[in-house]
Formats: sequence, C-alpha cells, structure tokens
Amino acid sequence: MAPVRDIIIVGGGTAGWIAAAYLAKRLNSASPDGVRVTVIEAPDIPPIGVGEGSFPSLRKTLEAIDIDEAELIRECSATFKQGIRFNDWLIAPSATAQHHYFHPFQLSDDHDGLDLLPYWLLGAAGEVAWASANTVQQVAADACLAPKLAQHPAYRGPLAYAYHFDAALLGRLLRRRAVELGVTHVVDTVTSVQLGDDGAIAELACCDSGTHRASLYVDCTGFRAQLIGQALDVPFRSRRAELFTNRAVAIQLPYRSTQSPVPSQTFATAQRAGWIWDIGLHERRGTGYVYSTDHCSDDDAERMLRDYLGPDAERSNARRLDFETGYRTAQWHKNCVAVGLSAGFIEPLEATGIGFAEIAVMNLVNLFPWNGQMEVSARQFNEIMVRRYDHVVDFIKLHYCLSRRDDDPFWRDNRDFSTISDSLRERMERWHYRAPAFMDVDLNHDVFLAENWQYVLYGMNFQTDLTAQAGSYRFFEDARRTFADIRAQQANAVRRLPPHRALLQQLGATMPAVALT
Repeated sequence: MAPVRDIIIVGGGTAGWIAAAYLAKRLNSASPDGVRVTVIEAPDIPPIGVGEGSFPSLRKTLEAIDIDEAELIRECSATFKQGIRFNDWLIAPSATAQHHYFHPFQLSDDHDGLDLLPYWLLGAAGEVAWASANTVQQVAADACLAPKLAQHPAYRGPLAYAYHFDAALLGRLLRRRAVELGVTHVVDTVTSVQLGDDGAIAELACCDSGTHRASLYVDCTGFRAQLIGQALDVPFRSRRAELFTNRAVAIQLPYRSTQSPVPSQTFATAQRAGWIWDIGLHERRGTGYVYSTDHCSDDDAERMLRDYLGPDAERSNARRLDFETGYRTAQWHKNCVAVGLSAGFIEPLEATGIGFAEIAVMNLVNLFPWNGQMEVSARQFNEIMVRRYDHVVDFIKLHYCLSRRDDDPFWRDNRDFSTISDSLRERMERWHYRAPAFMDVDLNHDVFLAENWQYVLYGMNFQTDLTAQAGSYRFFEDARRTFADIRAQQANAVRRLPPHRALLQQLGATMPAVALT
C-alpha cells in the first residue's frame, strides 16, 4: 500500500469547492510535504444553483478555510438566516384560522440548571409557543432584525445563525480560496473512468488534458454521480416511499422597493402537494415550490408558485429541477468518496444539502488513509454517513406526518402508518410521555439535536403528557420568573439589534440603488 499523497476531485459547485478548500487547508496542500488536491471541473455543466440556504455549521467551515465573513456577505449576496418559519403546515389556511411556527437556530439556554420545557408543557408560560417562550430569536426574526451587531467578531454573535446566499457566487468564492490554498484547477470534461483489476479507479480520461491519476478520488459530480454511480455502480437507496417530493420549480424575484425589509429567516409555506421556500438575498427573493409529481402536475405546481408570488412574478422565468430523496449505500467505495449530491440528497426542507457535504469532508479528513489503507476508514465513514442520512429522513418526515391538513391526498398519504419508519414511530411513542432529551440523539450520527426535535414537535402541537410526573416539578415559580425574564430579554433584543438590511450595508453589501419593480 502506497501512502496517499494526491486527491482528484471531479466536479466543482459548492460541494466540490468546499471539499477542495477544506482538504487543502487540513492536508497542507501548499506544502511540498502535503497532499496535492486537484479539481477537474467540466466547463459545460452548470451548477444546480438554487441551494441558497444553509445550516449554522457553515460558519465553522468557512472560518476554518479563512474566508472573511464580510467578504462572504459582499461577494455572495449573502444574508443572515436565524431559522425557518413554517406556515400552514399543521392545518390548511382558511378565513378564520391560520397556523405557523418557528424553528430557531438558537438552542435552549441552561437557565441556571432549570430545564424549562417540562414547565412549559405543564402551562407555566401560558399560551405561548415554545420557540417564543424559550428564546429571543423568534421576535428578532419576525421583526427582520439581524442576529448580531456590526462590532461583533466574524462568525460570532449573541444569536445563532446561518446564511442565505447566491449558490453560484458562493461556489466562485470557494474556488478562489481553494486555489489560494494550493488546489490545482483543471477545466476539462472527464470522458471515461478506467478501473483497475481490483475494481478501484485507476485513471480518468479527459477531453483536452489527457489522463489523470491519483491515490484517492472524490466524486462531486452532483446527481450524475459519474464516479460512485456510473463507474463503480454503487447502488442508490431511494427513500421516496417516506418522503414523496421529487421535483421543484424555482423563480427568482426582485424586491419591489429598495427599502423592503430583508428577512432573516426562511419561509416554508405548505401547499396542496408540497411546500414553497422563500428566502431573501440582497436584491431579490429566491423562491421555489417543492412537490410530488404523484400528487401534482408540473403546470399546476408552477401556477401555484406564481399565485403565491402574485403579479410581480408574471415576467419571471421558472426553472424546474428533478431530484430523488435517498443516498448511496456506500459513499466511500474502494478509492472513491462521494461528497454532496453524488452521495445523496434529502429534500430541501431544513437545508441539509451543504451540511452533508461539510460532514462528509470533515469525516474524510478525520479518517484520512495516510498509509493507503482505505477499507477500515471506508467502513467507519459509511456507517456514520448512512446513519446520518437515515436520521435526517426521520427528522424531515416528522414535519409531514404530524400535519392535520386534509385538503389533498399528499398530506393524507404522509400520515399513512406504512410511510413512517419504525425508528420514527418509536421516537414519537416515547415522546408522548416525555420530551426529547439528550439520550435520544447520538452526536456521531445525528445532524439535529434534541432541541431541534422539540421545536418541530411542539410547533406542530404534538402532545406530551406529563401528568403522571407533574408532582416532581417543584420549581414552577422559578420557571415563571425565568419565562418572564426571557420576555424582558426579547424586548431588549428588539431595542438593540439592528435591522437586517442595515447590518448588511454596514458589512459592505451592495444593495440596489433603484427600486426594482
């Protein structure tokens, strides 16, 4: 076994360039003794370009590869994201009733050792939603405020946050940083993948630059999965029997006014056969309808998205995208590691796409086969990644199966017992009698923590009956005072935090100079 001293990444885009920059930084590509990283990026395959949301983990990733936060804001039309507001997921909207809830990024504080959730479940906060009773983030997001002040350090602030961004611009920024870190960029198309006698990748043939060889190959070719799928024939495990959506139609829409508030949250609005995302960048909104083709035609989906957007969308072009929820059964096979869409995809709800790419490349670094022994590392990598995908499928399914909407077969089918995994049914059964807690998550295999499950469960009016143990909660007055203290903190946050648009401008964002109509 020869030591691994060179890596070829096939494909660019956000996942490819995150992988390139992170590997180059951690494996010291700029040094003669480091691992050489090369990216082969086809000139004629455009990136998907609509993955415009992220998870808070992206802050650590960008900081680790030395991208300045203000540079991200300026160059990628990036804005701050404090969480997701879910509109109409519990019940269909009517003239007399509407429902929404918020999934914030801010996790529960310790509150001097007092776990507030049982007291909230027992009524100590009154008729207040859990996300509102427990943090200040919902009031900040609802008021279109920023999660931090301009004087706070990069990637730090009093409230947790992620970003919205223009995906194509982010890929460009990551590419520039990767090259600065020593990555070799080859613009060419891989035409064939040659396997060796052992079934591993031996070499790649390209249109113009000839053949390329490396010890390790990283497949970032998106849904094409040119290496892991087409060449190595690793099976794809579909999870569409649980998560039905498989297509999206997207429209980008300018703001109506230069003074329009810039939201600091994603809006996810339930529709007849899926849901619409709506996010704010510097000059425009990025929107799209994610739907099931078994429950809705393409034409109906586009019409529903345009109805949601109103007359301003009449002159805007729509773009359709196909996807399949699922993952490769082995994401590290022989000397090939799949990162990003080539490894798998869980529908866009909760913006886990880039997060999975981050997780994959970090695990690759931690399990890096320096001595050339790949099988042991691959087994652990695959176990971690497959279980993470399985757990995220359960978390996303939770949003759907708790709905009480009855206006379309899509929502009724989502409540069908047979479409809910055994593991999710077991979780919900135990949570009827106690709230999600730390013992319900495994940090090696879970993307979402107990607090994330709590925000969705109780946002969707899930019932946890604590009657039997109510007598053990002896600090009701302390809990009431703490809830009152949080309300005071909320008022203070509204006074102190700047409007989101104002912070973006302070950080150098170029906002439109004229009204866009």
